[in-house]
Amino acid sequence: MLAPNILSVEHTLERMDLIHALVEKVRIDLRTGIVTRNPVSARNLDFGVINPAYLGKKNRYVYAAIGDPMPKISGVVKLDVSRGERRECTVASRIYGPRCFGGEPFFVAREPENPEAEEDDGYVVSYVHDEMAGESKFLVMDAKSPVLDIVAAVKLPRRVPYGFHGLFVKESDLKKL
Repeated sequence: MLAPNILSVEHTLERMDLIHALVEKVRIDLRTGIVTRNPVSARNLDFGVINPAYLGKKNRYVYAAIGDPMPKISGVVKLDVSRGERRECTVASRIYGPRCFGGEPFFVAREPENPEAEEDDGYVVSYVHDEMAGESKFLVMDAKSPVLDIVAAVKLPRRVPYGFHGLFVKESDLKKL
């Protein structure tokens, strides 16, 4: 199980005056009841998401928001949680830019109906607000790219507030309503 966890920095950096949010790999031994935790990144991360087709399956990639400065979201990372214990798992990242802050990232498969598609074959999407320009954009980033290349940026007519949550619904699911 992967989960965000807020710990005192004393547990990671040996400073006691800050808070550090981690994404951790949590293992629960159902036989013994022993719980072990291993951080997968040294960054402040939250709002972790995976490819929805991998819900309930073993997945390799997690996309998470970078909380820096907390509580604002300054970018997004791609984590490869198969990299082993006690290793930095970040394999891609995108920082939005000076005074640009976003919301919760979401993964959208390139071919949501294709069961043979690779787990990271798709896009990471998020809303981003540029505080200097006073503009909000909807960003579409290539999930396979090592820098999460922006493949589309749509200027929005209104500001999207920080903390706004997202949801992607497939057209086939909408037709069922």
